[in-house]
Amino acid sequence: MLASLGLGLTAGRAAQARVAVQAGQQLPGTSCPVFPANNVWNTPVTGLPVAARSAVWLAHMSAGSSFLHPDFGPGGGASPYGMPWQLTTRHPELVHIHFQYASESDRGPYPFSARTPIEGGPAAGGDRHALMVDPANCTLYELYNAHYHPGGASTAGSGAIWRLRSNKLRPAGWTSADAAGLPILPGLVNYDEVMSGHLDHAIRFTAQTTSARYLWPARHQAGATSDPNYPPMGARFRLKSSFRLSRKRCFHACQIVVQALKTYGLILADNGSNWFFQGTADPRWTYTMVDQLKAIPARAFQAVDERCLMINGDSARARQPGTRSYRDACQRR
Repeated sequence: MLASLGLGLTAGRAAQARVAVQAGQQLPGTSCPVFPANNVWNTPVTGLPVAARSAVWLAHMSAGSSFLHPDFGPGGGASPYGMPWQLTTRHPELVHIHFQYASESDRGPYPFSARTPIEGGPAAGGDRHALMVDPANCTLYELYNAHYHPGGASTAGSGAIWRLRSNKLRPAGWTSADAAGLPILPGLVNYDEVMSGHLDHAIRFTAQTTSARYLWPARHQAGATSDPNYPPMGARFRLKSSFRLSRKRCFHACQIVVQALKTYGLILADNGSNWFFQGTADPRWTYTMVDQLKAIPARAFQAVDERCLMINGDSARARQPGTRSYRDACQRR
């Protein structure tokens, strides 16, 4: 584990490093990490080079005429707008799911019930994601197109189970509850994280058209074209460090998200409207909070080349800035 931290650590610094890579970002309301701290979701990309196709990817995502759109907020219906998630009870009831894409889904069982919140509400169409966390075992369960039926008849399009203390990725070519084969919950803008002043991870977002390939850490593609000028699943985009929004136009919550976009960026995770980024469904979001984020122009982003962060293609463990491994791989190219 310490190999990625470079050489020459003292015993004290080595102990601190072990704690850092094991801890990760803590999931609000639990003692669970949101993957280890050296996971690619939790890795800063401020020092990475601009990707060779950055300009053409931006052009094919209408960046010149688009602004970021927070895909979450107060909403006008009974359910807050965004991705709901649920902490399970200490001993949740587990059920088996009948999957449409069974060959690329984890068999389970899953802590899924009639009380599990569904994206968009119980009667929703669309993706109908269901995100559940067992805090006792630090395990994340995610379903796509989830429908609960009693008597063992529940169905979903696909499902994935993630151990939050592990960097293990899905098998190459496998989907998850997301088109990119990535987890959903770790990439959401979480209200509690924002209000704590620490949003220390990349954020999930969508693009209308993607190419039929994927980049690490993605494991799956759902592209409509073989044209490499369209972005692939897993592409990462960073808000330029020079971008500024005044504090009169961008209050505390907005500034926290802006800084996260500069430090950790966006990861392309699914097909959808261009530049829509996702957050948790939470009644505490206000129209002011989300409206201020709509002032961020897409043209202020650049795609970054994060290939040098990869240590093993089957793992989300990433080289960390400030280590010898990072300097050798990312700063001597």
